Amino acid sequence: MGECILKMEHITQQFPGVLALDNVDFELKKGEIHALVGENGAGKSTLMKILTGVNKPNSGKITMNGIAYGQLDIEKSKKLGINMIYQELNLIPQLKIYENIFLGKEPVKNGRINKKEMRIRAGEMIESLGIQMNVEDKITDLTMAYKQMVEIARALLDDPKILIMDEPTGPLTSEEVSVLFRTMRVLKKRGVSIIYISHRLEEIFEVCDICTVFRDGKHIKTVAVDQTDTDELIRLMVGRSLENQYPPRLRSPENAKNILEVKHLTNHKIRDISFVLKEGEILGIGGLVGAGRTETLRAIFGCDPCQGTFCKYGREIRIHSPEDAIKEGIVLATEDRKGQGLLLNLSVSDNIVLPVIKKLKKRLFIDRSSIAKQVQSYIEKLNIKTPSQKQTVSLLSGGNQQKVIVSRWLLAKASIILFDEPTRGIDVGAKFEIYTLMNELKDSGKSIIMVSSDMPELMGMSDRIIVMSEGRITGELTCPEEFSQEDILKKASVS
Repeated sequence: MGECILKMEHITQQFPGVLALDNVDFELKKGEIHALVGENGAGKSTLMKILTGVNKPNSGKITMNGIAYGQLDIEKSKKLGINMIYQELNLIPQLKIYENIFLGKEPVKNGRINKKEMRIRAGEMIESLGIQMNVEDKITDLTMAYKQMVEIARALLDDPKILIMDEPTGPLTSEEVSVLFRTMRVLKKRGVSIIYISHRLEEIFEVCDICTVFRDGKHIKTVAVDQTDTDELIRLMVGRSLENQYPPRLRSPENAKNILEVKHLTNHKIRDISFVLKEGEILGIGGLVGAGRTETLRAIFGCDPCQGTFCKYGREIRIHSPEDAIKEGIVLATEDRKGQGLLLNLSVSDNIVLPVIKKLKKRLFIDRSSIAKQVQSYIEKLNIKTPSQKQTVSLLSGGNQQKVIVSRWLLAKASIILFDEPTRGIDVGAKFEIYTLMNELKDSGKSIIMVSSDMPELMGMSDRIIVMSEGRITGELTCPEEFSQEDILKKASVS
């Protein structure tokens, strides 16, 4: 491995009431892919924000290429060749792909922006990632996976010396992850150093050289990837061992009734989708990006217009909007929690009661005492880690934000919960809590439809899996003991 290009020594970051980083050290070598792991709130992102100049540490020093800095600002960090791809995408939806890639770095010819050069270079950049995209498309028309690829392309435009990736594979399929890893290995050969933050531990062993574990704002251990294993990393991350990544599978009740029938669901993204969902069942939907999985959930929830019929317990129901779906007890926990699932500037309490606020009114006034009792009961029942109901929801970890969304829909008396990538961006310990919660929902008679790009998660939690390709259902797996990644991928690749 190359020489050490970055040292962060004795870094301490104090926020009001929180010691986010406690005397932390971190080193990075040239051409190294260095994993940074830990539960949400462990301090990983805080350290990276210090490195990129977003945060100013209370103490410590940063040495880059032998030159010591007390702290960095954003401009100095960029000049040093440090670039970060954040977990929360930072794209302008109404601009085209090539315009987002070159935003703020537009080439100029004869005093005018050279859009032709932008389109050509953006196309070459996208092609180098092994992805087929029309650079004339607008960001608003892309799925989460393709938005992520645009972010990566934009970062590579700066020819970074250090590239920080914060959960880059969250919305990606296994095929797209392979493309990303190929790109990372190419960058490594060029001498680019990569700091790789991920909750998917299997990725660490596939692509990383070194792994540093954080817990509760402290540096716990740095170890060569080929000298550790998943069990040790989990123990270091959570301070205890997790015997299994998934809770014991609960058997669906025999002769369970069909709670929902979807018949011939069709719009511009999906074709003739028909299936049944049983009481107390977790039905998984697998497939590659672009298969129509998210679009199917959106159609069922009334977000997008479609043809077809829905029956609940044999009775035909009409769903033309999310309001119609909620009235029928059908709710959606979206993959984009921060963009579409939560109002980040509102409190935990406000986010939980939002859909049922009218019902909680007492004449002309809101019954705040009743609201507080009900919210507190869900905070305790779902073990939401928050200082109080009044805490701004943006300050919670990903796993606790997901629990807030589930609490909202339980308060709304949902009987069918649609989960789109339920553990995206959630650490291994919190994942287990979400899985346990899903099992508890199932055991209480709730029914779940789950879209997941995490193949082990799809197989580990589903009672039945339907597979989609190019907007239609191409297969079904009905026996959990015989689920296999090969079968799912084979059915997902049918054209």
